Amino acid sequence: MLRFTSCMAANSESVCRQITDYMGAQLNCPTEFVGDIPWQERERQLDDGKIQVGWICGLPYVWKADQSLPLELLVAPVMQGERYQNQPVYFSDVVIRQDRAWERLDQLQGASWAYNEAGSHSGYYLTRYMLAASGKGSGFFGQAIASGAHQSSLQMVLTGAVDASAIDSTVLELELKRQPELAAQIRIIDTFGPSPIPPWLVSTAVPVTLRTQLRQSFLEMHTHLAGQAILAQGLIDHFVAVADSDYNPIRQMAKMAELIQL
Repeated sequence: MLRFTSCMAANSESVCRQITDYMGAQLNCPTEFVGDIPWQERERQLDDGKIQVGWICGLPYVWKADQSLPLELLVAPVMQGERYQNQPVYFSDVVIRQDRAWERLDQLQGASWAYNEAGSHSGYYLTRYMLAASGKGSGFFGQAIASGAHQSSLQMVLTGAVDASAIDSTVLELELKRQPELAAQIRIIDTFGPSPIPPWLVSTAVPVTLRTQLRQSFLEMHTHLAGQAILAQGLIDHFVAVADSDYNPIRQMAKMAELIQL
C-alpha cells in the first residue's frame, strides 16, 4: 500500500486524490490518499514514513533535506500558462480588493497583511525576503495576521479584514477558475518570484524499483488521456524531474528573510 497526501492548499486536494488513484492503476499497486487529518499531521506522518508520497512546500522540503530526513525528490509540476515558461516555478501575487487605491507594494507601509502560515515560502518567507531585499525593515506592515491558509488570506482580503496578502499563484489561479467572479473583486499590485515550485516527495523506505516506476508514471502522466484530464483540473501541464540544487534559491531567500520580521 502506498499512502499519498498533500500539504498544499485545500483547493488542490481533489486533484491529488485523483492522482493517487491514477498512480495505483498505473503501478497495479493499492494506493490511499490521506486527507482526513490536519496538514501538520500529514507532514509528520510523511516524515515518519507512515505516508510514503507527499506534495509539500519547497521551504519545508529544504529543511527536511538539510536534516537528512529519509525522503527524496520525486517530481515537480510545471503549470499551465505563459508566465511559467514551461518551467517548474511559481509566483506569489500580492492581492488587494478592487476598490482599494494602492498600486505598488511599497505603498502598503502601515497596512494590514495576512499570511497563510509561518512555514510557507510563498505566503510568508518570500514576503520577508522581498521586504529585506528592498531595504525595508521589520514592522513594515501595521499588522501581520496568520490566516492558516492561502484561501483564508484571500477571503480576509475580500471581506476587508486585512488590506493585502501574497497568494500562491497556483492557488489563486485555481480559485479564479472555480470562481470567475473573483476577478472583478481583486487586483494584483505586485508579483514575487519566480520561485522553485513545491515538489512531490517519496520516502526512501519505498523500494528503489517502485520509486523508479512511480517517478516514471508521474513523468509520463501527461501523455495519457486519463492523466491529461486529471492534470488539467489542477491547471498542471506536466511533471518534470528535479534535483536538490534546484531548490537552492529557496535556501538563499530564506536566509535573507530571517533578517526581518513581518
